[in-house]
Amino acid sequence: MSLIELIAVLALSGGVWFWVDSLKARETGIAAARRACLREAVQLLDETVVGRGLRLVRDEDGRVVLRRAFEFEYSVSGDDRHVGSVVLEGREVVLVDVSAHRLARRAVVIELHGRDREV
Repeated sequence: MSLIELIAVLALSGGVWFWVDSLKARETGIAAARRACLREAVQLLDETVVGRGLRLVRDEDGRVVLRRAFEFEYSVSGDDRHVGSVVLEGREVVLVDVSAHRLARRAVVIELHGRDREV
């Protein structure tokens, strides 16, 4: 086997590993989003997540791992859409955010209170 063939095999192997690892991370992200939506009593829309970022970081043990960020959409009433996010470092879920609906509700309440004061 020549050097070029060896490099090609290693590159192909690395690509396959990355693809399989990304599929597993995506499944972990979907499961985390699903659990968060159940906890918040909201509906996970489309039952999927979309990759939004990828970079190398150090985990709590100092190892270099891939940090993957995913976004998903969820609904409180079925007539609205909010964006949530999941961040994984390696296989560990480090952040799940489903607070957009609470922030939107708070903004409406503040706006209504402001109108009440002007009247």
